[in-house]
Amino acid sequence: MAGWAMKWRRVRRKSPSPAGEHGTVSSVRVTDSGDAIAWAPHSVAISGHISQLSFVPPAPRTPVEWPVRLGGVPTLASAFQDRASARERIDQARADHTTVVLAQVLSGGGGVGKTQLAAAYAHQALVDGVELVIWVDASETEQVIAHYARAARHVQTPGVDEPDERDGGPGSRSAEDAARLFLQWLATTSRSWLVVLDDITDPDAMQPWWPPPSASGRGRVLATTRRQDALLSGGGRAVVAIGTYSAAEADAYLRERLAAAHAAHLLDGKAAELADVLGHLPLALSHAAAYMVNEDVTCAEYLRRFTDSAARLDDLLPRHADTEGYGRQVATALLLSLDVAQVCEPVGLAVPALRLASVLDPAGHPRSLWSSGAVTHYLNSHRTASSPDIARPDVGPAEAQAALRLLHRYGLIVDDAHADYRAVRLHALTARATREYIPGDVLPRVVRTAVDALTELWEDSYPFDRTEAGVMRANVDNLAACTEDLLWEIDGHHLLRWAGHHLIDYGLATAAVPYWQRLTATSERLLGRTHPKTFSARRDLAVAYFKANRDKDAFAVLREDFAYQDQTLAASQPATPQACDRYSHPYGKTGTKEFIALLEDTLAFRERLLGSDDPTTLACQANLAIAHWQTGEFGKATRLLKRAVTGRERVLGACHPDTVAASDRLQRWRDERRKRWRRHHRSAGIP
Repeated sequence: MAGWAMKWRRVRRKSPSPAGEHGTVSSVRVTDSGDAIAWAPHSVAISGHISQLSFVPPAPRTPVEWPVRLGGVPTLASAFQDRASARERIDQARADHTTVVLAQVLSGGGGVGKTQLAAAYAHQALVDGVELVIWVDASETEQVIAHYARAARHVQTPGVDEPDERDGGPGSRSAEDAARLFLQWLATTSRSWLVVLDDITDPDAMQPWWPPPSASGRGRVLATTRRQDALLSGGGRAVVAIGTYSAAEADAYLRERLAAAHAAHLLDGKAAELADVLGHLPLALSHAAAYMVNEDVTCAEYLRRFTDSAARLDDLLPRHADTEGYGRQVATALLLSLDVAQVCEPVGLAVPALRLASVLDPAGHPRSLWSSGAVTHYLNSHRTASSPDIARPDVGPAEAQAALRLLHRYGLIVDDAHADYRAVRLHALTARATREYIPGDVLPRVVRTAVDALTELWEDSYPFDRTEAGVMRANVDNLAACTEDLLWEIDGHHLLRWAGHHLIDYGLATAAVPYWQRLTATSERLLGRTHPKTFSARRDLAVAYFKANRDKDAFAVLREDFAYQDQTLAASQPATPQACDRYSHPYGKTGTKEFIALLEDTLAFRERLLGSDDPTTLACQANLAIAHWQTGEFGKATRLLKRAVTGRERVLGACHPDTVAASDRLQRWRDERRKRWRRHHRSAGIP
């Protein structure tokens, strides 16, 4: 059987280390053997003569350095309140279940300080020497899976680098498989660990991804959420309600915050009344304290200004629109701070900058986004001048960064240069209050800027590592959730496709299927069933089905699409060969581009699915050549049709009617191009 080349791997698992934390894999490769295949662990398959045998030792692993901290644990706020009563209830919820380690779920409205409480526990765990502390942004299940997969590789979970039997390659486990291995490791490891799941928004989707009880009793789970679903208390989890500050905590916060800023003189007899008006809401108190420090105003003066701002808010955010319950306090403090920040250097940039940040992911986005051309152009266009007589220089990256620092100084955002991909953050309630009063005619421009800036960032930074890709997806998803159909109206939905492709590329097949189902349904509703972009979305849905091992569903999508595609192509196909060679198209210029996009997508998918020699693939190739000829791309059209003729001769034979028709068309095109060349040279006076 000489001439057959076969790659064979024998995977041998060595004994795990005493700690049971990791193992190694050895590989053997045989070449120039017969057509035998062996892939299962400890298996051997050899056929024929072995002419070469090579042993490839595994690359040595760097030992894990414990303790391990993963994810961005938030820093504690200035004048952080320990909130003894709340912590006592959290600790009691854990102490009540001594047989297994359960999750404590901190549930409460926006701005009440849930994340800060969880961060306090994370920082204390680091001080206490807990061996693994992982902070997870749980607003999206995909983010949870990505964090778990990263943790699995970091702590060298057994089996994470072994080949996936479905994909057939070493180190090719999907993110979901790696995440499941990490959960198994949490259940069995003797090491101590704390997992914090911050801001759970979909309790149902989170069900398979809750960390299991720790067999050693040295693990713990903390979660935060605004939801109050019964599912949160299922599976042995304990829900702890978190409310606003008590009167004593609010008073202590104001005193400590102002004293730390050397502004204790701003406290007066109205401090308690101010805290009461702000609803003892930690976020609103934080906004108020930052304003008081920056503007050097007392509690009484802030209370007076706050009341004036609240009156103005009635026009912008009616009381019945306060779905959060605390939104008006935050929005009023927000307007008050923005009024001042807008006239501070860099003048006129605070409002447009905060509007842009409000449509992105509150959990954070990269600082580099603010250096993009899209953002600087937007800030230039929407800058409000303090005086029409004062000329301001164009906004560049430096001034955009200065605007971020200004918003940070007033407590409206967090600008943390050390937080990598999530350097710029803001509270979700602040973001919501900001979006509430963006004028309707301004919102499309804000969304357009976010789309263009994310596109620039995507194109400049690709390929991403897993963490950066997760941050980009989260920002795209938040933008889509905030703007709904507007993202499609401004032609920004290409970001949705990019995000969906990355779900598939990073092995998140289970999450990719419902994502592409929603995307195709929206595309059909807004663009139509036969629109090229709808066809493209449905192709990606089929790929997601394949990746999730749902082959029947994938083929059902493809079979349904072929009928629609044939109708679309037939409707746009010229009736005669002569009509095919005209330079007009029944769709017009725009329609021709869409027609070509549809054909290109169809050809690429048929080549992947059916192969380049399938007759339907060759027919699609010929149709694409005709479309290019109609748009005047004669060279590209001729090359494509030549490939189609060659393929048909090979598959169908030179005498087949389809081969003859394509060959005749190719000859006509060549004759026409020669005639054009001669006419051009004669008109130019070239002999």
